[in-house]
Amino acid sequence: MDKVRYGIIGIGNMGRAHAVSLLGEVNGAELTAVCDVNPQQLEWAAEKLPEQVQRFSTAEEMFDSGSIDAVLIATPHYDHPPLAIEALRRGYHTLIEKPAGVYTKAVQEMNEAAAQSDRKFGIMYNQRTNPLYKKLRELIMAGELGEIRRTNWIITNWYRSQSYYNSGGWRATWAGEGGGVLLNQDPHQLDLWQWTTGMMPARVRAFCHFGKYRDIEVEDDVTAYVEYANGATGLFITTTGEAPGTNRFEITGDNGKIVVEDGKLTFWRLRTPEPVFNREYTGGFGSPECWKCEIPVTGEEGNHRGILRNFTNAILHDEPLLAPGEEGIHGLTLSNAMYLSAWTDNWVDLPIDAELFHEHLMEKVKSSTFQKTVSGSSALDVSGTH
Repeated sequence: MDKVRYGIIGIGNMGRAHAVSLLGEVNGAELTAVCDVNPQQLEWAAEKLPEQVQRFSTAEEMFDSGSIDAVLIATPHYDHPPLAIEALRRGYHTLIEKPAGVYTKAVQEMNEAAAQSDRKFGIMYNQRTNPLYKKLRELIMAGELGEIRRTNWIITNWYRSQSYYNSGGWRATWAGEGGGVLLNQDPHQLDLWQWTTGMMPARVRAFCHFGKYRDIEVEDDVTAYVEYANGATGLFITTTGEAPGTNRFEITGDNGKIVVEDGKLTFWRLRTPEPVFNREYTGGFGSPECWKCEIPVTGEEGNHRGILRNFTNAILHDEPLLAPGEEGIHGLTLSNAMYLSAWTDNWVDLPIDAELFHEHLMEKVKSSTFQKTVSGSSALDVSGTH
């Protein structure tokens, strides 16, 4: 095989962007088919995509066509696991959009299907290609920061207007999307939080506000506190209703602290590790000598094409995957734990009780009386988004 023939399931916002990328921006990749249950989306494909790109109204038809080698799933979140499971069972390499799904019970089933397959399985965690976070992970994994003591991430620059939520009937509903800011905007940060540090919390306590700033039934404002097995603590703050917003990730360890903000990576490095200084210093007031180091970061900003190129090379040349699909469950575990903590008004231990979470989610779906307002375009321009 010298080219990977891709079929995209779901050609709404992100599906359209991926289709454009596959038309010439990814070496070794070829877009040969698209699929959508919405006739309007297929009309767009007929107008905007080359004539040779086949169009299907069901995934089954595309799977049966023999026109593809790999599937890219860009549908609403609930559909990611069942479609991925079917694609893998049918022998197709499978790449899913984030998040991995809505609840970990379904994602675990998807991971089990991947384990039984010899196909490549990836997730669109394109921020793993961002040189800022790649360098951060490299420093932490090399022990430069020492043992981690605290992680703080404030991510409030994902502003979303009411018109965004009104652009689709499935958006910001328990039945259609399965959540709000944690499931739509923040899967990248929740993934990076654990991927860069190599740590998952031991327990979570979260406070979610539902429809605080917008006329939606899901969460648009979250504050979560976590504790790690080594005694470290963490804070995660997010919303879509504040402007201007902030994106600051700060990690403190025995050897100082690292901050990622405004496209820069800054390391406040202690000359003497804090535990050593504390043990040896006898002068009362005082603190370790600290050097402010601007860490050089080079490379292309993280984007979807980076994951598409990596996934294509993984199929053609067995290049290691930057974002294996099986790892999608980690970030989803964090968001599921935050929901469950808010719903039960209590701590949640990790790994979470997947059955209990699913029961609570389905009750939210069943008892919902929210009337969704829908207006505007069925697809939005996602240029500049993650």
